[in-house]
Amino acid sequence: MLMLTTALVASPASAEISDNVVRIGVMADQSGPYADNCGPGSVLMVKMAVEDFGGSVNGSPIEVVVADDQNKPDIGVAQALKWVDEEGVDTIVGCSASSIAHAVNDIMRDKQKPYIVSGSASTAVTNESCSPMTTNWAFDTYTLAKGAVAAQMARGMDSWYFITVDYTFGKTWQEDATRFIEAAGGKVVGSTLHPLGTNDFSSQLLQAQASGAKAIGIANAGADLGNLIKQANEFGIVAAGQNLAPLGVLINNIHAIGLEPTKGMVFSSAAYWDRDDESRALAQRFSEAFNGRKPNEAQLVTYSAVTHYLKSIAAAGADDGVSVMTSMREMPVSDAIVKDAKIRGDGVVMKPMLASKVKAPSESKGEWDYYEIIGEIAAEDAWRSEADSACALLKK
Repeated sequence: MLMLTTALVASPASAEISDNVVRIGVMADQSGPYADNCGPGSVLMVKMAVEDFGGSVNGSPIEVVVADDQNKPDIGVAQALKWVDEEGVDTIVGCSASSIAHAVNDIMRDKQKPYIVSGSASTAVTNESCSPMTTNWAFDTYTLAKGAVAAQMARGMDSWYFITVDYTFGKTWQEDATRFIEAAGGKVVGSTLHPLGTNDFSSQLLQAQASGAKAIGIANAGADLGNLIKQANEFGIVAAGQNLAPLGVLINNIHAIGLEPTKGMVFSSAAYWDRDDESRALAQRFSEAFNGRKPNEAQLVTYSAVTHYLKSIAAAGADDGVSVMTSMREMPVSDAIVKDAKIRGDGVVMKPMLASKVKAPSESKGEWDYYEIIGEIAAEDAWRSEADSACALLKK
């Protein structure tokens, strides 16, 4: 278990802050197939948000603690319980696999501690398993599938074959996408599963080729996504006329795979580092501290989430979960990445998504200049509607 601690000491503590310290736990895969999606980069963004806030809240210092959940639910659950029961952690910023996110969501509901989801794509935590303690800042399988399917169907890609990672996240993602495909008049002709951490996709790709589907839907992430796209290009799938249709992409995936194999891909994004002067300035600071890399979508919204959490403690004058969550919902979210968004009753941060297209190598002005933003999807169109939600909090 990786455990790092950063303490930013300030003036004497407020009596309304539990044990006179605000502790933020950052939980994600720090070294495995999803580490590049959040991992050390998200930890850095949390620390940048703390630094920009001044290192303290109402006179109480802020500490950041970090855990590697290794994509294993038992490790994630044990760490979450240890943090809140024994180590005084006040909130968990999570970018874990869906199975871990579901379990931590339940723990934080029971313990009445805020759970900040800033990269996990589970729909359940703000839908059927919604909690007054949980907020979602990035995306979920619903928003990503809806944007990706709409973009592909507009290009005439009306027959699909899925290659899907074999656990809850991938299966839910495929189910969400299938509903959008069928609602738009398309059809899914088949699918195949693969284990998390697959290196050889030849069997799945041969099945996808044989299906004759116009679009090969990819319902996975991280290293799996990169390996699959690279091998699909080696198989000549796109050259033969089929279209690769990942349901979700982060900019670090494009960086790892390259522009040539990914050019022309369209999808929805939670944020983009090159959106405006504020986002570029934040990205430049991140780059200087992180080996020249630019922050991806999940890392950018992590900055927003932690900034808003700290503002809410300051406004509430306390760090107990109920007071903080009340304050978080009352205040609009506004910072360098998210502008004037409200947190809905189910915990969804109602921000728009960006319709993104990967540039061709000839269009890119340099490293990390990878997206053309071709539109903005209004929050009401991107996220599941209240009428379609199974969240009991929206029915009250």
